[in-house]
Amino acid sequence: MKLTVIGTGYLGATHAICMAELGHEVLGVDISPERINALNSGEVPFHEPGLAAKLTRNLADGRLSFTTDTAEAACFADVHFLTVGTPQHSEGRSADLSQVHSAVTALVRDLDGDHLIIGKSTVPVGTAADLQRMVDQLVGPGTSVEIAWNPEFLREGHAVKDTLHPDRIVLGVAPGGTAENRIREVYARTLDEGTPFLLTDLATAELVKGAANAFLATKISFINAIAEICERSGADVTQLADALGYDTRIGRRFLGAGLGFGGGCLPKDIRAFASRAEQLGATGIPGLLDHVDRINLGQRQSVIDTVTASFDDGDVAGHRVTVLGAAFKPDSDDIRDSPALVIAGSLARSGARVVVHDPQAMDGARRILPEITYTSTALDALKDAEVVVLATEWREFIELDPVVARSLVRRALIIDGRNCLPAQDWVDAGWDYRGIGRSR
Repeated sequence: MKLTVIGTGYLGATHAICMAELGHEVLGVDISPERINALNSGEVPFHEPGLAAKLTRNLADGRLSFTTDTAEAACFADVHFLTVGTPQHSEGRSADLSQVHSAVTALVRDLDGDHLIIGKSTVPVGTAADLQRMVDQLVGPGTSVEIAWNPEFLREGHAVKDTLHPDRIVLGVAPGGTAENRIREVYARTLDEGTPFLLTDLATAELVKGAANAFLATKISFINAIAEICERSGADVTQLADALGYDTRIGRRFLGAGLGFGGGCLPKDIRAFASRAEQLGATGIPGLLDHVDRINLGQRQSVIDTVTASFDDGDVAGHRVTVLGAAFKPDSDDIRDSPALVIAGSLARSGARVVVHDPQAMDGARRILPEITYTSTALDALKDAEVVVLATEWREFIELDPVVARSLVRRALIIDGRNCLPAQDWVDAGWDYRGIGRSR
């Protein structure tokens, strides 16, 4: 098939490359010439394992190209994926849909014949129906456009697998819609693997992604709330989570106490979900997610307070603090709403001499926090540190030798913000080890 992908940010670039990997002819579209030039040159503008090789291969095979010309996209195909950003609105918690409206308007004005626009962006429920009404007014004579919704469920660091081998495909269509057969053709190879295909109405498909993110965020904040009880009672939250995880109704995943969630999706998506629920008059979700959000943000402040209280005068000014990590999660260079950078920035503003190392996210971090010192290795970052905060669970941090690390620091205090280190090994090496909700 011939497909276009409108928007080549993290979601769009990944989707375009993976659709070409499935054998389709794909044209990616974006308003940023810099991004388009990079992609056409074989450069992925972000870090995602396995994606660069697939970009290079599909460019060379002629199945994939990128353009800034929406009119070219309108002529290229009759199936168009919409993957533009839906950030949090600058004046509130709701989603800013300006990119969605701009992209659809720009595309529709050049369409001729019968076309299908498949939304993948995370949007408030009701957006697809609104877009259908909008395009019905914009299309010219002899042209029809159907809006369908196919939410994405990508995990940064695993996006290639999640696109090519998803755990489910959800498609929302309007009554009488004809999108199902074409979507089944798009994902034919994936469906042949036995991937579940769920056909729903538009509203349900839009809600699925928001509900999934709301549940995951709630699970993370729940275990962090439990971690506080563990700290006050002398219990160990990791052992508690292990015990909970054996219950098949609960499961162990996302029960890792720590600094909480960040990134470009979960924080803004739960706020937008709560905002839309309020608009609809629903009462349960807004209060729940507001509390989930507060618990999450509180985890960052708790670590900042622990660092500050560790000094005799309760003042970090002039003290050297090392933060291991800048990305919001490992195997990513995404620094959006990163707990690591929130902690580093707050300590720096309080006068601490903050040193940061991250395997992938240093360039982005420098743009946000140029006043902080960045080192090329984790060991360099540890030199003369008075407190070490492990804020992103990169494998290279987990595998640090605590004995070697002890020889580099001025004071052997480590705050394991992800509960990922072998605690006893660090204690045996002479460290004052402090986890989140852990007795050790």
